[in-house]
Amino acid sequence: MRNEVRNEGRRQGLREVRNEGLREARHGSRHESRHEGVREMDRARHDLFRTLTDDRDASEMSLSELAEAAGWPLPLAVRAIVPATPGETQQLAAVLDHCLVGMFAGRPCLLVPSPDPDNRASLENLLRGRFAAVGHAVPLRDTASSLRWALRLAALTPARPGLEVRPVFVDDHLSTLLLLQDEPLAHALAARWLRPLADLTPRQSERLEVTLLAWLEGGGAPEAAKALSVHPQTVRYRMRQLEKLFGTGLRDPRTRFELEMALRSRRLMAQVRRQHSRVGRRAARVIQADFTPLVVGRMARVNGL
Repeated sequence: MRNEVRNEGRRQGLREVRNEGLREARHGSRHESRHEGVREMDRARHDLFRTLTDDRDASEMSLSELAEAAGWPLPLAVRAIVPATPGETQQLAAVLDHCLVGMFAGRPCLLVPSPDPDNRASLENLLRGRFAAVGHAVPLRDTASSLRWALRLAALTPARPGLEVRPVFVDDHLSTLLLLQDEPLAHALAARWLRPLADLTPRQSERLEVTLLAWLEGGGAPEAAKALSVHPQTVRYRMRQLEKLFGTGLRDPRTRFELEMALRSRRLMAQVRRQHSRVGRRAARVIQADFTPLVVGRMARVNGL
């Protein structure tokens, strides 16, 4: 009798061990299935990012299939976001809804839906206190364009220590990006149209360039004088000098347009160089002080200066 009881106890113990093993196996299988599902979705999101940022046209069907696998509802328009540093990519991804993360031109970037291109308040609120370059809102087929211009804006925006941290938007710097999209070409434009100033001293050339641009922007001597905080007679005197140098070209609309573009592009390039130079000097001082601050960036205020 005692032997039967012992045998029954052993059989009961074996059943419990077997049942526990089955439960652990099922739990492990579910856990592995969840991980596999997450990996599949991550792969689908990376594939969708690559497809959207490829200049080659993708069919609506392939995009829809990738978006469904990625769990990402296809929007009508998107914006690109370029973080200040690669390490901030995941931080931004954590605060942005429905974003895609991927590599573009060797740099981590994000894509976010932009249902209303004219309303960016919610995005600005989410990015408050962080630096990032934000591309313009584009249809899905032009996603790469938004990324390229956001990257260009980030390149023109020197990262520097500071207290005022904010995102910069391509929408606010369209004319700057257009004029500086090819700096060698901008230099060629300035050299072509500002050649009459080449024989002047740097001080004389700068003074006349500033006056000419103010005159072209304002439409007359009084307006230029007000912008430059000088007497109108000073502007008229300088304009007579400019008329001697440029001749009748100042009366030609096309020449005035080309001159204004040349002057604006030269001014913008000078401002960007100065800003980068200031950042370099600050960085050198920081290194000497053996202190590493939070690296942020701010776009040079180049429009309207």
